Amino acid sequence: MEKKNSFLKGALCGALAMLLAVAFVGGSFFIYKMSRDDKVVTMGTEKKLETLRSLIDEVYLHSDEVSDDELKEFLIKGYVSGLGDPYSVYYDKEETDSLFESTEGKFSGIGVSITQDSETGAMTFVNVYEEGAGAEAGFQAGDILYKIDGEDVTGQDLNNVVAKIKGEEGTQVEITVLRGENMEEYTATATRKMVEVHTVEHEMKSDGIGYIRITEFDSVTYDQFASALEDLEAQGMTGLVIDLRDNPGGNLDTVCDILDLILPEGTIVSTKDKNGEGETYTSDEEHKLEIPLSVLTNGNSASASEIFAGAVQDYGVGTLVGTTTFGKGIVQQIFPLTDGTSIKLTISEYFTPKGRNIHGTGIDPDVEVEYEYNEEDPAADNQLEKAIEIVKGNGM
Repeated sequence: MEKKNSFLKGALCGALAMLLAVAFVGGSFFIYKMSRDDKVVTMGTEKKLETLRSLIDEVYLHSDEVSDDELKEFLIKGYVSGLGDPYSVYYDKEETDSLFESTEGKFSGIGVSITQDSETGAMTFVNVYEEGAGAEAGFQAGDILYKIDGEDVTGQDLNNVVAKIKGEEGTQVEITVLRGENMEEYTATATRKMVEVHTVEHEMKSDGIGYIRITEFDSVTYDQFASALEDLEAQGMTGLVIDLRDNPGGNLDTVCDILDLILPEGTIVSTKDKNGEGETYTSDEEHKLEIPLSVLTNGNSASASEIFAGAVQDYGVGTLVGTTTFGKGIVQQIFPLTDGTSIKLTISEYFTPKGRNIHGTGIDPDVEVEYEYNEEDPAADNQLEKAIEIVKGNGM
C-alpha cells in the first residue's frame, strides 16, 4: 500500500510539474510546434521507423547504448504482442534455444518449474527438484519469483523469464523470491548445472494403491510414466491415483501417448483451427487401465493436464478429485525461423472426447475437495486422502 501511495503521489507531483511547465514555457512550446507544422507529412511505417531512429540518435540521452539489432528485436516482440494473446510470443535466438531445450526435459538451469497467474502476472515455484541448484540455494516450492539478477520480472512473459534463469553450466544467477504470508524477501545465488527433469514421481501407498505424480508433460515424461506404471503393476497395484495438481501442461503428443495407456479405444482429444479444420488424436485397443483410478487437479492444472482430466472424465474411467482446473483450452505451435529465432502462435482450440471446450472455464472435479493445510501435520494431504478413499471404493 505504501508503494502504491508513493506512486500516486509521484504521479500527481509529475502532473503538477507538467502543468507548471506548460504555464511557464507554454508559449515557446506552441511556437516550436507551429514552426514544424509545414514539415508534417503522412508517412508509412518504414518511414516512421527511420524517423524514430533518427530522433533516437539525435536526442535520446543513452542512444549510444542501443543497437539497431536490439531495437528490431523489440519491434518484432511488440508486433506479436499486438495480437493481445498472452500465449503468442516471439523468441529471440537465445530464448528459442532455451525453449526447445526445456521441452526435451534436459537443460542447464537451477532445477525448478514455474507457473504464472494469468491475472496478476505473479510467477510461483511449483516444483524445486531435490538435486537441483535451486534446492541447494535454499529455494522452496511456493516461493514467488520476484527478481533475477536484481531485475524485477513480475508480469514478464513466463518463457522469457525461464530463459533468464537458465544458462551455461557453471554460471551463476542471483534470484530473489517472496516467501510466506508476510512476503519476506529471500535472495540467493545458484550455480547452474545440467538438469534432467524428473517429471514423474511414484510410490506404492497402503493397501496396494499406486500413486503417480506428473509435474509436466515433456518429451521425457512418457518413458518415465510407463516405467512408473510398470513398476507399480509389478508390485501388485490394485488402484491408482494420478496427481496433476500444479501441472502447467506441456507437449500435446506426450499427454496423448500417456492417455493411450489408460483409455479404451476412441477419441482422446480433437482440435479445430481458424478454418474449421483440425486433427483428432485417438487411443487404440491395445492398452486400457482395468483398475480404479482417481485424478487429482487444482487451479494450476492447465493445458495438457486438462486434456488428460477431460478425457478421463468423459470416458468415466476415473474420478476427478480436487478443485476446478485452470481453463486453457487452446493449442500453440512453435514455428522456427531461419535465423534461429522462433514464434509461438495460438493455432487452434481443443475439445474433449464429448466435444467440450473448456477455455476460460476449466474442468470441474467430480468430487470437490479444497486443500486444507494441517498445522499439526504439515505433510498431511486431505485431497490425496480423499482420492485414495475413492479408489478403495469407500466413498464419493
